[in-house]
Amino acid sequence: MAEKNQAVVPVRKSYAKGRFGQIHYRIAQPESGSDRVPLVCFHMSPNSGRIYETFLGHIGTDRIAVAPDTPGFGDSDPPEEPPSIADYAAAMGDLIDALGFDAVDVMGYHTGSETCVELALQRPAQVRRLVLVSGPIFTAKELAEHRAHYGHTELSQDGSHLAEKWRGHLYWAMQGWTPEHVARHFPDAMRRPTLSWWGHSAAFSYPFADKLKLAEQPVLLLNPEDDLHEQSLRAEGIMKNGRIHELPGWGHGFLELYPAEAAALVRGHLDA
Repeated sequence: MAEKNQAVVPVRKSYAKGRFGQIHYRIAQPESGSDRVPLVCFHMSPNSGRIYETFLGHIGTDRIAVAPDTPGFGDSDPPEEPPSIADYAAAMGDLIDALGFDAVDVMGYHTGSETCVELALQRPAQVRRLVLVSGPIFTAKELAEHRAHYGHTELSQDGSHLAEKWRGHLYWAMQGWTPEHVARHFPDAMRRPTLSWWGHSAAFSYPFADKLKLAEQPVLLLNPEDDLHEQSLRAEGIMKNGRIHELPGWGHGFLELYPAEAAALVRGHLDA
């Protein structure tokens, strides 16, 4: 594992043009340049690329590392109507083109895992390796429950909807992930309540298991003890060229609490 106090590089913010408008992204890179393939990281819904900010400083010590905000989340412009995972992936392809990357490795978290797989299928010659944080392989019953739970957020006069979402953010958090940590990310999840459900809606309509079977690229599926732990185990035997790596004791927040260790795991797969 990497040392917690290893040198890190600064993380900058910028914008690129995409099919739905401006795409906001965070980027880290070694000052001396690198011949390694860039890594592009996709966040879960309804958060933003902020979840990767600390991690970028560690993985970006030897390669370019980018974490965009999915269209409609963070500071990226939204589509005019609810998109599909294919739409999200195509928009991320716009960013890759705008940054001039010939080849990329991709990393995704929950909904971002689906975006990774779809982008790998859309651009098989350009996407080299995949890192998935959890694999959302649902049963029909689970899908029905998730669609009911993660639908459009009704705003309440007394703000009780905020308290409910706050409790949800803490429920699956790993040890050490404090209310102060949650406070950094919570506004991203609540800033556009009229469309914050679009990411989940797209994710629940995407046939992830069927698509994952088609991916030819090497896949590392990281499986923390979060709300998709059981679902991720169903990827065993589905991936053509992949493996599951269990993360006992880790849950939401590990990219910020253990960025050096997470970067070492990801680096090991990308540089294999």
